[in-house]
Order: sequence, then C-alpha cells, then structure tokens
Amino acid sequence: MPSRTAACAGVAINVHPMARARTILFPEKRIKFSVDVMKHASAGQLLLVGVRGPVLGPAEAKLLRRVQPGGFILFGRNIKTPVQLRKLIDDLRDVSEIEPIITIDQEGGRVSRLRLIGNEPPNAQQLRDKGDIGLIRRHGDITGRLLRLFGFNLDLCPVLDISFDDEADNSLRGRCYGRTAQEVIKNAEAFNDALRAAGITSCGKHFPGYSAATIDAHYDLPKIDRTRGELDANELAVFAKFSSKVDSMMICHGWYPCFEPTKTPASLSHAIVTDLLRGELRFNGLNMTDDLDMGAILNEYSFPDMLRLALAAGNDLAMICHRIDRIGEARDVIEKLPRQCLDAALASVARFKARLAPPTQFSEEAFRKTDAEVWDLRVEVLGEERAAQRSTEKGSHSPVELY
Repeated sequence: MPSRTAACAGVAINVHPMARARTILFPEKRIKFSVDVMKHASAGQLLLVGVRGPVLGPAEAKLLRRVQPGGFILFGRNIKTPVQLRKLIDDLRDVSEIEPIITIDQEGGRVSRLRLIGNEPPNAQQLRDKGDIGLIRRHGDITGRLLRLFGFNLDLCPVLDISFDDEADNSLRGRCYGRTAQEVIKNAEAFNDALRAAGITSCGKHFPGYSAATIDAHYDLPKIDRTRGELDANELAVFAKFSSKVDSMMICHGWYPCFEPTKTPASLSHAIVTDLLRGELRFNGLNMTDDLDMGAILNEYSFPDMLRLALAAGNDLAMICHRIDRIGEARDVIEKLPRQCLDAALASVARFKARLAPPTQFSEEAFRKTDAEVWDLRVEVLGEERAAQRSTEKGSHSPVELY
C-alpha cells in the first residue's frame, strides 16, 4: 500500500491513505465504522483504557462519553457473573459514538480472566507439551466463540515470546508456546488462525520479546542485553513470521541497548516501533503499547511525556489500564500533538475497527455450553486429576494474573 510521510514531533512516520467509510449492521444496532480521519478525528480514539469495576456508574459513563476512548480492556475487577459481564460490555458500546475495541487477556491457565466465572483453559505450555496441534486449534476456536458471546472483539493473544527457561518464575511462566522460534511459530499459528476464524482479532505480544528479561516490567524497566544477531535468530524470527498473520501487535516495556543506546523502553522507541516493526518487518496492522501504568514506565516518565513519546514512537494506541481518573488528561495531551502525528494512528485504528465482527447472541445457556467445552479441552490436555487443580495465583511474584 502506498504511503506518505508526515512529521510527528520531529520524527518521520508513515501515513497510509484513508479508505472509504462503510456501515456494518450489528444486532439491534446500526453502527458506522468510518476511516475518514478528518470526519471522526478524536484524540480519545488513540486510547485503550481500563474500566473501574463490574458496573458502569453514571460518573464514569459521563467521563467515557466525553473522552470517547478507542477501546476498553477488562480485568478480573470487571468480571462477576456472565450476565453482568455482557451488560457491562453492552454499556461500554452504548457510551461509544464509534464502535469500540473491547479486549481482554484470555490466554489460558493463570492469564485467563474468564476463569473467574467459568473453567480455566489449559495454558500455552500445557498445550505445547501435549504435542497435539489439533488441541491448540480447538483452544483457539473455543476462545473465539466464548469471547464473541460476551461482546469482545480482540483477544490480547497469542504470546509470541520464546521460553528460554520453563522454570523461571516470571511474568512469562506457562504462557509460551515453545522453547525455540520454530516451536512457537508452529503452535501459536494454530491458535491464532482458529481464533481469527471464529471472528476475534488477535494480538502478537510482547514485541520484540520479554524472553531474555530478568526483571518483571510490572515493577521496573528490564534491560535486555541481546545482540541484533541473537534477536534475529530467535525473538525477531517469530515476530517476523507473524507480521502478516496477527491483526495487532503489543509493544513491550523492555530496554534493548542494541537498538537504543540510551535507556528507552521499546514501547516508546521510534527505532523499534516504526523503524523495526513497521519498516523492517513490514507490519501494517494496529500496534499498541503494553500497559503504560506498569512500573517500567511509571518509574521513568511523567504522565504527559509517556503519552507524547508513545505516539511519537509510532504507536496507534496508548494503553492506560489503571489510572482511569486521568484519561481526560490523557486525551488533552494527545489532542495538543501535531495533527500530522495523529493522522496515521487514527487511520490505523479506524481500519482495524472496520474489520471487527459483531457479538453473538448471549444467553447463560450458550455460555454454559461453551464453558463445558473449555472443561472438556482441559481434561483432554491434562487428564482428570490435573484438570481439577486450578492455577495458583502468585501476584507476589508477578501481578500479571491479577493485574
């Protein structure tokens, strides 16, 4: 696709031509997806934000109507019952003038938000160790159908990191599809293809890879001392393969001196987000930061600076999961950036939204039926005895399962 160049805070970024608007009919609701960024140019569309609790109160609804975030990410704090969850997601759509991205971390094992109201799917490592690619595909299909039932349209999966040490007690424990690049590619591709076939968009994470991190980015900024040659042979070999297979990419908060001699997280690095991901790997989908409320960012940058740098680096979405009271300020910061800085991101968000599939008809019976499929899969992967043992939450080690 041809592109033009625009300046964003002194940094060159690619801006793709705008496509035409189209209308998609959702059940009981007509929603316009417009990729005309001049008509629907709200700085709030460049924010992916968290929600306070299981119910959308009047004050929060008013804030969201004013800010008009591009999307919402839900956590355990937002999930109490199946009916409540679907109601919350319907309410988030109701306050949104443009169809929002509704996302969640529904991987498997301990990072499965929906296990709070249902069965826990096997994690990536358990599926990998079982050695049956058909079970991985089945997991992707069930996950996609389950998410659409609640109204989600993006799953923050698959994890594309390589497990260099399965015993490491860190944020990646149990979440990796392989111990080599080829093993990750084979297994993650099976999940990704099935998830997308079920109508849920996918997200490759955590670019360019947390695999060699020795510090958890939830707490502090990890320095990842990998040479470019090591990355090319391992982490980047996986992401390069998926650059045309996933709908979005999440950029991690690791510092890679081989790309940035000065201490800079990948998520705020133009060299990594634009030059490497967009340029070398030719990724044309939606890209987003990892949560900007993690310690790796909180300890290093002010609130306005992190947002300016995230957009200048070439991200389409800035993710704010927990400082929800500041999303109005976040929109104001973004709104003041040069218009050229925002157009490429707005166009990317709009193009992504034009591909979103509608929710399926919800009923508790439909949920219970799909949830039973999760249990059957868990038993087939783990056996009855191990299936009965749910993952232990270890938020003291890494808050990823609770975050």
